Amino acid sequence: MPAFCRDCLTIQANQPRCTNCGSPRMKAHDELFDLSVAHMDCDAFYASVEKRDNPELAAKPVIIGGGKRGVVSTACYVARIRGVRSAMPMFQALKLCPDAVVIKPRMSAYAEVSRQIRAMMEELTPAIEPLSLDEAFMDLSGTRKLHGAPPAVMLARLVKRMKDELGVTGSIGLSHNKFLAKVASDLDKPRGFSVIGKAETADFLFDKPVRLIWGIGPAAQESLDRAGIRTFSDLLRWDRRDLGARFGQMGDRLWHLARGEDRRRVSANSPMKSISNETTFFEDTGNADILDGHLWRMAEKVADRAKAKSLAGRVVTLKLKRANHATLTRRQSLRDATQMADTIYRVARALMDQLGDQGPYRLLGCGISDLVPEAQADLSGDLLDPGAQQRAKAERATDAIREKFGSDAILKGRALR
Repeated sequence: MPAFCRDCLTIQANQPRCTNCGSPRMKAHDELFDLSVAHMDCDAFYASVEKRDNPELAAKPVIIGGGKRGVVSTACYVARIRGVRSAMPMFQALKLCPDAVVIKPRMSAYAEVSRQIRAMMEELTPAIEPLSLDEAFMDLSGTRKLHGAPPAVMLARLVKRMKDELGVTGSIGLSHNKFLAKVASDLDKPRGFSVIGKAETADFLFDKPVRLIWGIGPAAQESLDRAGIRTFSDLLRWDRRDLGARFGQMGDRLWHLARGEDRRRVSANSPMKSISNETTFFEDTGNADILDGHLWRMAEKVADRAKAKSLAGRVVTLKLKRANHATLTRRQSLRDATQMADTIYRVARALMDQLGDQGPYRLLGCGISDLVPEAQADLSGDLLDPGAQQRAKAERATDAIREKFGSDAILKGRALR
């Protein structure tokens, strides 16, 4: 059976320990050197960067997120052992882990590490499809002769470099298509390396829950539950036409995924379509001050992410979900693309004011879309708002101060609501 050591990268026969360095971190699989589609997912990325930059946090539970009314962006594995999870309300996370160190996100720092990881990936293959700052698909087909080693070994070398040179860890999923590669990367975190081969695909999926499918959210899961579909074996009992009639386009995709089939290619040029942020409230609210405070913080997060990626948006979107789960969405096209929190907030706030009092709401979100390079952002100013350019200069100055002295160095009053 093909095998190699994940620490010294020596290819050798499968055995409990490496014959070269003695490490127990051996990887063996019948198809190990035949597969080339991978998904790399950093382990608790934001928290890992914070622990790297502040060694005093190494053994402490760390939560990246907002204030008591915010939600968890990322939790380190120490906090996860206590039950803390991403998207969990902050007050709930602090009940589970009261000694946690809570840190506000530093998107520019995370984006810089992401760029360094991307550069390492580009040394392996040009076929890279980023999903976010901390994860990406890669296709290493045809690279064995170039690197003198099979894709599996080069992927192990990548995560070893990430740990040694950047101080962050990642997990690899290796398979014969994107769907299974992404599933595999989550099987053995942190620092995992999991393989799903062609021969074992059917047996592997048979009793697994359909929630493994990326993109199956609560609403889709509820629809599948009503149809009696909870596992892949349930899906296999459905005729392809019946799935299409019941679930539309998603039905045909489900039929293929139930058989481990995914024809999507790793798309190196797949552009990011939008940048957004949203939160679900612990209690439904129609309080204007609370909504306004959340909206400002979301606008800041969207702006931070846009600036970190050197992008700007020509459309601002507001999303509200009422207590009865009815969703209200409003969009406003801009004359100039923007990446400024002030502009995003003011446009989103105007959209919210146009809706009037239709609360209470259980969810609030805002974002930008129709993305363009930041060089095309905020060019002409707003003739109807002479103070806009001055506020933009103040925001740039605030960004510089926060970059130097931390995210809490300057806070707007509305951010405290």
